[in-house]
Amino acid sequence: MKKSLLFLLFGLMAIVLMACGGGDDDASGDAEETAVVGDDIEDATEITLWTFVGQHMDLYSDAAERWNEENPDKPIKLNAETYPFEQMHNNLLLAVQSGQGGPDIADIEIGQFSNFLQGDVQLEPMNEYVEPVLENAVSSRFENYAQDGNYYGLPTHVGATVMYYNTEIMDEAGVDIDSITTWDDFVAAGEQVVANTDSVMWNVGTEDWLMDMWPMISQQGSDAFDENGEVILDNETNVATLQFLQDAIYENEIAELTPGGMNQSEEFYGYFSEGGSASILAPLWYMGRFLDNMPDLEGKIAIRPLPAWEEGGDRSAGMGGTGTVVTKQSENTELAKEFLAYAKLSEEGNIALWTELGFDPPRWDTWESEEVRADNKYYQYFGDGIFDMLLEVREEINPLNFTANTPDIISEYHTNVTQNVLRTDSQTPEEALKAAADVVRDQQAE
Repeated sequence: MKKSLLFLLFGLMAIVLMACGGGDDDASGDAEETAVVGDDIEDATEITLWTFVGQHMDLYSDAAERWNEENPDKPIKLNAETYPFEQMHNNLLLAVQSGQGGPDIADIEIGQFSNFLQGDVQLEPMNEYVEPVLENAVSSRFENYAQDGNYYGLPTHVGATVMYYNTEIMDEAGVDIDSITTWDDFVAAGEQVVANTDSVMWNVGTEDWLMDMWPMISQQGSDAFDENGEVILDNETNVATLQFLQDAIYENEIAELTPGGMNQSEEFYGYFSEGGSASILAPLWYMGRFLDNMPDLEGKIAIRPLPAWEEGGDRSAGMGGTGTVVTKQSENTELAKEFLAYAKLSEEGNIALWTELGFDPPRWDTWESEEVRADNKYYQYFGDGIFDMLLEVREEINPLNFTANTPDIISEYHTNVTQNVLRTDSQTPEEALKAAADVVRDQQAE
């Protein structure tokens, strides 16, 4: 979108909000959920925070309580608010561009982050806190929120993409899951599963860019955009990867389309719980989906690295995420940055990302800590090897390239590419990806 049009849009949004009675101090509307910590402390400095994930309030509230205990000379009153996803991002973008009504700290979903890096960036660099911990962290996840050498957002997890295997089905098929090291091995194992059980090996989503195509091309160092923002969706690697997905359904016949279109649907949860397929490709944060939606599979699911595309190749990819920022509107910039770093970059903060939210924390030097290794509901469900596996693949996770057109890529993939290649088998992968890439190139040129 041209810059002039962007500012016109912001202007129109501002007029609409003012007409709706938006006050001078708050561009956010009504929050779905609020949490206040430290309101009983005299002279505490108020820090406001917006998020779109109610669960994140637990992390920040816990951090604020610990902060006030450890820093009695600079207590904070944390005023955290949760808003619907679209409302929060729209209002935050309007606030930072207009210079009014924004919070001190905000969560920004990874796919939305590039919108906040356009023009004169209205976010505070966090380099003085990020750079000292990078050597002990999965640094690629910080690069997703960086521009021109400045780190603006602090990641919430690694989002390491792994393979979840139903061990009952794999045992029945006679497959040793530890023998699956490459995607060729995966196909061979899938043929055993289909031959010896009533299940298929896997599912390919028609609305799941995040859960098959994207991580599988990221494994190979590819993406939908290059590092300069040029569309490369139709490059040779991506065409071959989509061909692999099509072949898994129609040539090798080890997979079928994902019921419900994606593996985060009620239809899929019931299907997988009943043994419809033997494996799921998903980030580590998908563990919570098992606990919440497939409880009967406790003790039957093993987590392993992704198969590599060649011996010695990368076995994971970082998917999903939230970058947390300090806005330039903050009247207590240094305190807000110090608290945010405490909440998400300190050892205690990274441990809390696991204990409070069940996320794989970006700092790998916490993965062997006593607190992270303590028994909990995830170990009871999946076994004890979660972080041992992560330590194996921590250097095999590439950064992703985001642009303002990332949502357009995802829309084209879900709307046209998967329908024509995977559902109806009416286009070749090369034809479909070329057409989708050209649509997005045209959008970039507008």
